[in-house]
Amino acid sequence: MRSIWNGAISFGLVSIPVKLMNATESHAVSFRQIHTEDGGRIRYRKVCELEDREVSQAEIGKAYEDADGSMIPITDEDLSHLPIPTARTIEIVAFVPRERIDPLQMGTAYYLAASGAPAAKPYTLLREALGRSDRVAIAKFALRGRERLGMLRVSGDAIVMHGLLWPDEVRTPEGVAPDAGVTVREKELDLADALMATLGEIDLDDLHDEYREALEEVIAAKAAGEAPPEAPGPAEPGKVLDLMAALESSVRAARESRGGEGTGTAEVRTLERRERPARRTPKETGGKKSTSTAAGKTAAGKTQARKSTSAARKSTAETDEKTAKSAKSAHAAHTAKTAQTAKSAKTAKTAQTAQTAKTAQKTPDRSTARKTAAKATAGSTAGKGATKKTASSRRRGA
Repeated sequence: MRSIWNGAISFGLVSIPVKLMNATESHAVSFRQIHTEDGGRIRYRKVCELEDREVSQAEIGKAYEDADGSMIPITDEDLSHLPIPTARTIEIVAFVPRERIDPLQMGTAYYLAASGAPAAKPYTLLREALGRSDRVAIAKFALRGRERLGMLRVSGDAIVMHGLLWPDEVRTPEGVAPDAGVTVREKELDLADALMATLGEIDLDDLHDEYREALEEVIAAKAAGEAPPEAPGPAEPGKVLDLMAALESSVRAARESRGGEGTGTAEVRTLERRERPARRTPKETGGKKSTSTAAGKTAAGKTQARKSTSAARKSTAETDEKTAKSAKSAHAAHTAKTAQTAKSAKTAKTAQTAQTAKTAQKTPDRSTARKTAAKATAGSTAGKGATKKTASSRRRGA
């Protein structure tokens, strides 16, 4: 890698000669401007507006434009006399915990390489001290005409420096958050947690720039004289009418895209609401047969409803179906037994009623017989009295 800056790290009284190299590179596809009629390149020339002629790079200098539009020339000599100690030095000013650094401040990353053999030991010393303390170094340095803030940390066997924005360069998030008060329900948070757990983690090395790859395919096809491949149009985002439904759909889609993988805690199921059919009153045909038939129809209806549940809840539905069938069978048996008991009781009551009626019928007959016997007895007595009276009268006449 080519170095872009040479200097030294100032670590107390220790000075470590280093080279600064870019730690990142851009793979973006760049374009040139052309004349659309003939394909000619568009060039920019540097022209002096006072003389109206093109000037060379050696004739170009720096100047600061004042508020009134006047130019104040600044030469390289003026810049070389700047009263700052960081012109060629990365001056470490503090060591802080890494969580103290706001990611908003982090900018371009650079590798710091030891410059020469004498720098190897102090370079290693600083690297090991940073790794053992689990802290980062805050430093100031000058690069490309301005003083900058930097953060030094350990990455593998190398020391990395991140350019940092000055604290006053980070804007406050005023007007970013929603103004109106929003209340989030616990169920919505649970679904959001389930969605994050379903998506899980990912290896950043597996991510790639799909737009750049598609653009390179288009360029390759055009260079070969072929028609560029047609990309599918972007899907239109739907309107989120129900946040809960959107979260549940996202969890299902994420689980399906990962082949059903995921932890058990990430599974969220919402049972669909089904209207229960109105219960029909069984016909009073009586007996065990009608009760069993009604119970069978009810069990069959519930079995049919259970078959309409989704495949994702198949095992649960089967268990519920078996439980329901057992309960309905027990209920049917109990109903039949109750009906049989009622029938037996009714039969016994009918027999008892008949016996009572028979008894009642016999009772008047006995009363009549008693009255007849009484009359007969009375008649016999009266006859005997009349006979005695006749005999007495005859005796008197004689």
